Amino acid sequence: MSNMSSPLDRVLAPEQSPQVFAKASQGFRVPRRTKIVLLTAGAIAVSIVLLGWTLYSYSYEEWTVPYNKLEFEQSQSSLHLCLEQDHSITITGTPVTTTLHAPTATETITVYEYLPSSPKYEQLEPVVFSLVAWSKSSGAELSLLIKSILMYITGPVELHILCDEEAKKAIEPGFSLVHSPTYEVKVRYYMPTWDDMVSRIEREGSIASAHAAGTPGLMKLFLQEIIPVKKAIYVDTDALFISDPRHLWQEFKTFKSTTAISMTSHSDGGNPEWQNADRICSCVMLLDFAKLRDMRLMDSNLYHQVGSGLKATSPPAFKAKFGAPDPSDGKYHDVRLGDQGYWWAIVDYFPDLWEPLSFDYEVSTCLMEMYETRLGEVEIDEQQEIYEQGHVVHTPQFGKVIRPKLLHFNCLDGAEHWYEWKSWSDPDNKLGRRWGAAVLYHVGFKWIWLNRFSFDESKPKIDVQIAEVVFEDQKVANQHPTE
Repeated sequence: MSNMSSPLDRVLAPEQSPQVFAKASQGFRVPRRTKIVLLTAGAIAVSIVLLGWTLYSYSYEEWTVPYNKLEFEQSQSSLHLCLEQDHSITITGTPVTTTLHAPTATETITVYEYLPSSPKYEQLEPVVFSLVAWSKSSGAELSLLIKSILMYITGPVELHILCDEEAKKAIEPGFSLVHSPTYEVKVRYYMPTWDDMVSRIEREGSIASAHAAGTPGLMKLFLQEIIPVKKAIYVDTDALFISDPRHLWQEFKTFKSTTAISMTSHSDGGNPEWQNADRICSCVMLLDFAKLRDMRLMDSNLYHQVGSGLKATSPPAFKAKFGAPDPSDGKYHDVRLGDQGYWWAIVDYFPDLWEPLSFDYEVSTCLMEMYETRLGEVEIDEQQEIYEQGHVVHTPQFGKVIRPKLLHFNCLDGAEHWYEWKSWSDPDNKLGRRWGAAVLYHVGFKWIWLNRFSFDESKPKIDVQIAEVVFEDQKVANQHPTE
């Protein structure tokens, strides 16, 4: 038997046969005084090893223990273990006392549990959303989207919501039930009046909408002017996450130095009645607000009054896409897809401003097959999945697996809210069979299940406030008063 450096080594070593110890004891005798000296020296050595091990445990936040039939007895409510490929157990986080048992020894050591109180949690960058809901109906849909965000988010989150009073009333009940979320949640409501929105559009001078979303829908072009953050994720209300939104947030790290916008590219589209604006979807967007503000994305007559005049980015793009505006009022009246038509004009004219977003984040029911993705067939391999995908030829997604992380339920008729579509529970409906179970699960998930802790003021909470609405062009005008 090899020498053991500490009781922990004996715990981790394979069990020894009793016969081995019996034979060894028959062939070897030690005087009583020598035994006492050896036992005393051994006890001192073990104490030194244990003291050193304890100091080592507190000096580092991560260490590895080979596993060999160990039983863990937890003294805390939870313990996070990760099996590495080299067959070891890595334990990280806040110190927790844990006992390891084996037939020949018991030793208490210190391991770590990763909780939101850990310094690692505090270093996580918040995932920031900019959202729009105008009416009770859209507020109800946004409430479900927000619930799905909180179900999967890993880390703090900020929800910046442009809305009216009716939408706010539809959103608030869910928040009121969450007293102890896993992570900090910051909610800011931006509540412009109708006149505020119309006035900003009038100061731009040329945009109008032939889309059902109307004036509130055009506010998607001005979010960077209202919400004082560096970057944000925009998602339409008729969508929900089925995985961690932080995956989408991480896409910002792939941006080139010139990129300010990312959205899905449907380059296989091209309807001339929509000025080919169906080649993108402004339903899910990554927006670098800081860059969009710096370039003054949208025009304003207030910019023209500053010194010799400040130029905006979008006017030449609109003119190139739509031609001359209506001479009677200077407006583009035939932009059928609303804000998406204007986003398309911008990214088509300034291609360096945007990058295509993976279809993972916009699995859309406007294509009723949803790219042929579905729940089920759980053991399908990637090659077969790629083969079965649809509506991806001539798009950036061709040849790549779609791994659905966000579902977008647009183009569903017959229900006030997309999740009330009667065919979700219809076994004879193809779309219902594919994704109905996911819809029913997220709709039925209770808000109170988002609570992790018992109520405690020191734990993460939802911070809700109403923010002031001031558009960027107004701020610029205030900084540069007309001479």
